[in-house]
Amino acid sequence: MRVAVIDLGTNTFHLLIAETAGKELEILYKTNVPVKLGEGKINDNIIIPAAFERGVNCLQDFSHTIAKYKANKVRATATSAVRSAENGQDFVKAVKEQTGITIEAISGDEEAELIYQGVKLSGAITDLSLIMDIGGGSVEFILCDTEKLIWKKSYNIGAARLMQQFFKSDPISDEDKNAILFHVQNQLKDLFDICEKYQPKVLIGSAGAFETFAELMIRKNNLKTDISKAKTFGFSFDDYIEIAGKLLNSTHQERSAMPGIIPLRVDMIVIAALITNYVLGRSKINRLTLSTYDLKMGVLASLT
Repeated sequence: MRVAVIDLGTNTFHLLIAETAGKELEILYKTNVPVKLGEGKINDNIIIPAAFERGVNCLQDFSHTIAKYKANKVRATATSAVRSAENGQDFVKAVKEQTGITIEAISGDEEAELIYQGVKLSGAITDLSLIMDIGGGSVEFILCDTEKLIWKKSYNIGAARLMQQFFKSDPISDEDKNAILFHVQNQLKDLFDICEKYQPKVLIGSAGAFETFAELMIRKNNLKTDISKAKTFGFSFDDYIEIAGKLLNSTHQERSAMPGIIPLRVDMIVIAALITNYVLGRSKINRLTLSTYDLKMGVLASLT
């Protein structure tokens, strides 16, 4: 059976097409497009006209690819930007009319569950772990061990939201950093209560920004790893801290020139480093792993 998964993120739309036979999976096609659906007014809960149009155009392209691969099943899930936008349902309707794709706007809880299922498939969960998925609109946290999901929650503190609200300086100023951390701290009180109770040993970063951290580490150490082919990647904690520090102190132009950072993440990676550092510090975790499997793979698992 051929299945197609579309993940409509706040920053990026992903398409994954796979062939399934029993429990065996073969990825036939994958792509991602920096649609930036949350551009401009995510905190006003509006998809602006230019982003709306980009989203529809991207999904028209995806529908042609899906037809070419003759997928039997298609599941398109939309996350924070669509579910929180006042015109989110208008976007869902326009996409259905113009591309034939039915979009399911999933809740933060469902999003966290699917991220967990995706990460579990990668084999990254080897201990009591806290999974963190930094999106443009929301950030999901999942506490789990090798057997089960223990606790999960989605928070509206995604990188695009924080950037539009607080990131006004270059390089980021102490004032902007403190404003972001104050906001994040107020949002994440219950996360740190649960971490205090369970004391997770590892932070598992789910794709996205964590792939950028891994790319920077691979280049720094001249490693032979190809992240696009790996399911997981174990970070050197000291290397991560050094890289995060460099990102936090760099200008937009300096980050643009760093090999390993895609254009979409040049500024958002600063927000990602800031909140990852904060979570690591508050939860007293000093082991960090990347899972390249995320929500898309969780959705794929749900179709097979």
